[in-house]
Amino acid sequence: MKKFVSELRGKTVMTNEGQILGMIENFVVDTVTGELQHVLVIPAEEVEIRLYRTDAQGRLILPFNHMKAVRDVVVMDVI
Repeated sequence: MKKFVSELRGKTVMTNEGQILGMIENFVVDTVTGELQHVLVIPAEEVEIRLYRTDAQGRLILPFNHMKAVRDVVVMDVI
């Protein structure tokens, strides 16, 4: 399945267990290889952000390769 990054921005992100993590704000790309490395997610209020890696703006940094499904919501395999 091919999607434009612009189609993914603003989508809700949830875990396999159905916990809402937040909303996709941006992505981190390796400028040498062009590979998408991370998804930056604005955390939902009920998310305990100390359990996740975050950036200076408080966004969750989730590995792009953990993205499992993209439909109405994005499902991430969070370990």
